Amino acid sequence: MVHEHDHDHRHITIVDEDGNEQLCEVIYTFDSEEFGKSYVLYSLVGAEEDAEGQIEIFASAFTPSENGEDGELEPIETEAEWDLIEEVLNTLEDELDDEDEE
Repeated sequence: MVHEHDHDHRHITIVDEDGNEQLCEVIYTFDSEEFGKSYVLYSLVGAEEDAEGQIEIFASAFTPSENGEDGELEPIETEAEWDLIEEVLNTLEDELDDEDEE
């Protein structure tokens, strides 16, 4: 059985603490030379927006595997990495807001 995804949205499946698989939509991926890792920002598919219309966004580090397949997601452990992710998120949100205004 093949799952076809449109090319605009990549999906990843994460396993939560309870061992349940959650389908997530990839919002953005980027690489950091500083930390030598790649990062993925994602949200749960079907997540409800909060009162402000925001969807909770999650972030993980990952190391792409040799064959170019998605690597294992790793938790983000340092303040510096979280700071980097905050910056990227803020930039993304600014860009999205600009698109909305046009």
